Order: sequence, then C-alpha cells, then structure tokens
Amino acid sequence: MKHLLLGDEAIAQGALDAGLSGVYAYPGTPSTEITEYIQHQQSRRQPDEPVVFCRWATNEKTAMEAALGMSYMGRRALVCMKHVGMNVCADAFMNSAITGVNGGLIVVAADDPSMHSSQNEQDSRFYGRFAMIPIFEPSSQQEAYDMMAVAFNMSERLHTPVLMRVTTRMAHSRAVVLTTDTPQQQNPMSLPENVKHFILLPAYAKRNYAELVDAQPVFLSESNCSPYNSYTLGANPKKAIVACGIAWNYLHENLTPDMGFSLLKVSQYPLPEQLIHQMVNDGAEEVLVMEEGQPVVEELMRGLVPSSIAVRGRLTGELPRMGELSPDSVRLALGLEPTKTLTLDTQEVLAPRPPALCMGCGHRDMYAALNEVAREYPSPRIFGDIGCYTLGALSPFHALHATVEMGASVTMAKGAADAGQFPSIAVIGDSTFTHSGITGLLDCVNSKANIVVLISDNLTTGMTGGQDSAGTGRLEQICIGVGVEPEHVRVVVPLPKNMEEIKSVLREEIEYCGVSVVIARRECIQTLKRHLKAAKK
Repeated sequence: MKHLLLGDEAIAQGALDAGLSGVYAYPGTPSTEITEYIQHQQSRRQPDEPVVFCRWATNEKTAMEAALGMSYMGRRALVCMKHVGMNVCADAFMNSAITGVNGGLIVVAADDPSMHSSQNEQDSRFYGRFAMIPIFEPSSQQEAYDMMAVAFNMSERLHTPVLMRVTTRMAHSRAVVLTTDTPQQQNPMSLPENVKHFILLPAYAKRNYAELVDAQPVFLSESNCSPYNSYTLGANPKKAIVACGIAWNYLHENLTPDMGFSLLKVSQYPLPEQLIHQMVNDGAEEVLVMEEGQPVVEELMRGLVPSSIAVRGRLTGELPRMGELSPDSVRLALGLEPTKTLTLDTQEVLAPRPPALCMGCGHRDMYAALNEVAREYPSPRIFGDIGCYTLGALSPFHALHATVEMGASVTMAKGAADAGQFPSIAVIGDSTFTHSGITGLLDCVNSKANIVVLISDNLTTGMTGGQDSAGTGRLEQICIGVGVEPEHVRVVVPLPKNMEEIKSVLREEIEYCGVSVVIARRECIQTLKRHLKAAKK
C-alpha cells in the first residue's frame, strides 16, 4: 500500500508493521509526531487488533527505562525523543548497551540542526558511538520505514539496542512510502535466558562490557554489508563524496552524470570501513563529506584514510559549520553556481513577526502580575524554563533572566538564593515541572532555600501541541508530598479580573523566608478551543 507520510510517520508505521508492542516518549520537536501517529492508529484499532502501549512518559529517562523493561519481557519497544532528550536518558541509554536487550529495542533521536525549536545543536550519532551500538540514519522516508523492521531484527539477533538518528527535514517532510500488506505479529512475552545480563553489579557488568567490545567487529561487518550503505566508482575516482543520511538526497538534487565523482552513501554505522578502503584503493585523492549536524564522519575519515588524501567538509569550510545542510549549500560545495532565485528584501515589505504567546493565554496574565511585583524590588532575578512560557523573555514582558534546559529554573533559582539573591523566583510549566523540576524542588526543601517557584499550569504540554501533562490535577499534592509547607502552596487563576489577588499572593510568598510554590492555573487557550469544539459534536 502507498501512503504519503512524514518521516516521523514512516518511522511509526514501520515500527507498527514490525510488531511493536510499546512506544515510550516525551514530546519534543521534531520527534513528537512519531508517538502521536501511533496514538492515532491505536484510537482506530479494531477489537481483534493488538494493543500497542502509547501513553506519554514523564520524561525521556523514564521512557528509556520503561522501554528497556518491555524489552526485558521479550517484546519490541520504541523510544522517541529530540536530541536534548538524549541527555536526559543518557544514564539508562548507555547502560542498555551493557545489559543488552531481549525483545528488540530502538531509540529514535530526532536532531534539530539550525535550532528551529531547540536551545542547542547536537548530533546524536555521538551517543551511538559513545554507547558502541549500531546506528541507522535514513536518507528517505521509505528507508525510514524499511529500516524499522531491519533494526528490530538486528536488535534481537545481536541482543543490542539500536539508535536511529533523523534530523528536522527528514522528520517533517513528506514522501510516498510503500508499506507491507503483511505486518509482523507482536512477540509473545519471554524472559531473558540470562537474567544476570540485566544486573549491572561490577562483576556482571565487566563481563557484559567485554561482550559488547567483542561484538564491535560484528557490528562493523553488518555495516559493511548493509543495503543502506553503498559505493559507486566514478569516472573520475580521484574525487569522491561521502554523503550521510538526508545529505544523500541533497547531493542527488545537484549531481549530474558528467561530474564523475565516486560516491559513498552512508546510512548505517559504524562507518563501513571496507567500502572506504575500496574508495581509497580506487585512487581517491580528495574526499568531500556531506553530513547533517556535526562533522562526525569527517573527523573519523581522517583516521581511516591516508594523510595524503584531503578530507573536506564542514571543518574546512566547503560546507557551513553550523545549521542544516540544504540543496543550495551542497551545490556550492560541489563548485556549482548558486541557483537563481527571486531576491526580496523582506524587511521592506513585511513587518517582523517575532514569536509571541497566544492572545488570551494564561501565561500572559501570570507575567503581567509577576512583572508588576518584581518591579517593587531593586534587583529581582527570575529564572525561566523550557515551554511556551519561555516567550516571556521576549517583548512585551522581558520577564526572564535565564533559560537553560528542562527543570533548570528551580535549581538555578536555588543556587542564586544560596549565593544571597533576593528575590529569587523560578518560572516553570506544569509538564516541565513533572519532567525534571520535582527533584530540584526537593533540594530546595531540604536546604530551606528562600525561593518562590511559580508553576504556570496550563493543564497540558502546550509547546509541542497539547499532549497530556503527567501532573495534571496533582501538582498541589506533589509539592506538599515533596515537603513544601501546605500553607505555602498557593493556587491562583491568571485572569485580568484576578490581578490584585495574584499580586498579593506573590508578594506574600516572596516575603516568606523559605520555599513557596504558587500555581497559576488556567487551561491552554488552544486545547480549550479543541475541547469546546469536541463538546459541541
């Protein structure tokens, strides 16, 4: 059957057709649509069709651990996250390479070069190399679909987790994908043959690690023979190109038969050394490496080919050091003239439209009250976090003094208070609070930090489209359970009519010498519209 699918959707459908039993994820662009697609398919499931677990996890670490637990029981599991989520799940991810797997386990990391919706550029292939496990990097939506079955089979055959790395354009562009008419059935439950493999006491872990090291030649052999890696001898073999993942598409948009380059396509790692040696033996004198993200392959190539061969790419300036690749940047790297396009000075004809909080959003009223109160103090510091409310750093509010990563608002505010800052205020969303703010709040309670934690609770994970939030309806109980004094867990409704009450609560809690939590709760305006629309049907 043919379908028009996003790269994310192709991954999801490929996993379903490969006998997936569970997907575990925390929403984050550009990975969110993988889980949403599986959730949508499950909502249409017929009674006789298998159930696939597809609820959102609290964070990427819990997702990775739950998926490992499903794998332990012999079933196939998928973990999905954006690149910075790999940092959150790194402990479990790295150790899963040491435990190995029982049922197939695939970790999908969706990188965001150019930082369209992220706070850094990060290449998840480093994590795959760090863990010493196989990596797949599809060059097309069809490959993304096909690779899922191959990767699950490999995971079970070699008893290893597998990393699939995609980037924004692969995740969020569409293409026709041919899917199978005979999906694979889910694995039955089966316990691992060697339970000690999953017990990482040093004595067992050392043996497991030795097995992982011994498996490296096997992983390399798989890569050398992979249908997703290929080498083509060119008419002018002195010049060769190595193109990885989506860069293979960009290359072929500009390639002409008369160029004569030898071509090495890489979509499975470790790097296919046998194909690289063949390229060298064919007389390559100059190699141009095209890869999305950081110069992972370019750096590795320098150790795999003789020093007399010039390796070029992002490090040498043929391709931009930062941001996404594009057909145009690849075209310039090939020595071609830029594509002629219509040039337009947008500043002359379009008014700038920086991102802003939605009109009617509760975060707006929260910031309006917070700014008024903060101005009453000579040097307030407000530490922000990752979510829609991060836009409070921009006009018209300019309310935030720092935003670093998920959960950092609470612990940065604590550190600032420890240094003597007053007032020290953290602003965090409900979903981010349960993701990674709770442990920071426990630190605050244990040290009796003099801070105010302002949880802007819009009852959803708003920034990524309105997914479920793990703490909905339980934030007060969570904060009290962590140890915040009940009388200093306050709830307000951020509406203009409540402005004086909100400011009064903020003043009282700022003046309290200890840990305070103020929950500003009002449903996201976007999810509210959807809920009202659904109620009318």
